[in-house]
Amino acid sequence: MKQENNDKKRYSDKELDEFKEIILQKLDKARADLDSLREAYTNNGENDINDTSPTFKVLEEGYQVLSKEENSRLALRQQKFIASLEAALVRIENKSYGICRKTGKLIEKERLRVVPHATLCMEAKRNQHRMGLSAPDEE
Repeated sequence: MKQENNDKKRYSDKELDEFKEIILQKLDKARADLDSLREAYTNNGENDINDTSPTFKVLEEGYQVLSKEENSRLALRQQKFIASLEAALVRIENKSYGICRKTGKLIEKERLRVVPHATLCMEAKRNQHRMGLSAPDEE
């Protein structure tokens, strides 16, 4: 099976359709997760601390600030993930999806099923880690 990947220049339309479905499912979930994070960040809920004791109010407000900051960071990360998935859909439409941007070889199907926005094959990813060049979110 690995030999098959070395001989092929790109994935077939049928294979691209399979990856497209995976990406669309992940995209739907990622967008729903982002909406939840935004709701938590903007504190649209009606539960507040106006009727509680002053000491608890100070502690609760401090927690809410930290929680909002964390939700904001998570929302930014989720937005990057969504952008990566959308870019993968563009590559599918261009029929360039699944081709490693460093080696030009096909990225393994197993990797794409788990990390559908990947742009590097495992060989290139390992080389990148060895050289200390990879960013945490970069695939």
